Amino acid sequence: MADLVRVIYRKYDGTLHWNTTMRRLGEDEHGVWLGQPAGGTTRKGTGPPVTVECAHVALFPRDAWWTAEFNAPPRRTDLYADITTPPRWRSAAEVTMVDLDLDVARWRGQREPRLLDEDEFAEHRLRYGYSEETVARATASAQWLMAAVAAGTAPFDGAHLGWLEQVAEG
Repeated sequence: MADLVRVIYRKYDGTLHWNTTMRRLGEDEHGVWLGQPAGGTTRKGTGPPVTVECAHVALFPRDAWWTAEFNAPPRRTDLYADITTPPRWRSAAEVTMVDLDLDVARWRGQREPRLLDEDEFAEHRLRYGYSEETVARATASAQWLMAAVAAGTAPFDGAHLGWLEQVAEG
């Protein structure tokens, strides 16, 4: 297994979106967990590196239409989930998916998540010509995530804490 994994989000038309390199932490019943310590970098497209302000872990579930990032303080969001096509492992050292605009976020100290970027989803649905299946899967995933996060259903029940500890400790 590769220790470092290239994480590549693209838009529906294939253009490069968020991309970074993270450390493989392990795998469990929820999927593959990757981590990045505070001070790491990420990029939006081919733009300049953006420094990550806090440690975080990312979950790439098997055959689900979402990915999730769990953030340590001081990040205001403790959870940020992207609605995506199912993550595809091109190799042990690279995972890629298409970002479908919708996001589910939970702010630190709050129980209820918020659905974000519905306007962007509607705009890109037309611009990029999302298939009806893609729209249905993205919408269903967003609804499932909203309910699962609010209810604290696994993996949104603290399953990330042990993984996050590994990253925060270095």
